[in-house]
Amino acid sequence: MNAHWRVGLVFTCLASAGCERAPSFDILGSYFPGWLVCLAVALLFTVLVRSLLVRLNIELAAPIVVYPSLLACLTLTQWLLFLQ
Repeated sequence: MNAHWRVGLVFTCLASAGCERAPSFDILGSYFPGWLVCLAVALLFTVLVRSLLVRLNIELAAPIVVYPSLLACLTLTQWLLFLQ
C-alpha cells in the first residue's frame, strides 16, 4: 500500500469521526442546534451582567472588548456543562 493511500485513509477516518448527530433542541416543532440555544441564553446573561454593572455604577475600560468576551465565555461554558 502506497504511503499516500495510508495518509488518505487516516484523514478519511478522522474526518468521518465527527459525523455523529449534533445536539439539537425541539422548540415549537423546529430543531435548533445546541450552540444557538447556548448563545441565546448567554446573551440574556450578558445583558443581565451589563444592567448589574450599570446599577452599581461600575465603568469598564473597554466595553467593546469585555461584553463580546463575556458572551463567548458564557456560551462556551454552557456548551461544556450541558452538551458535553
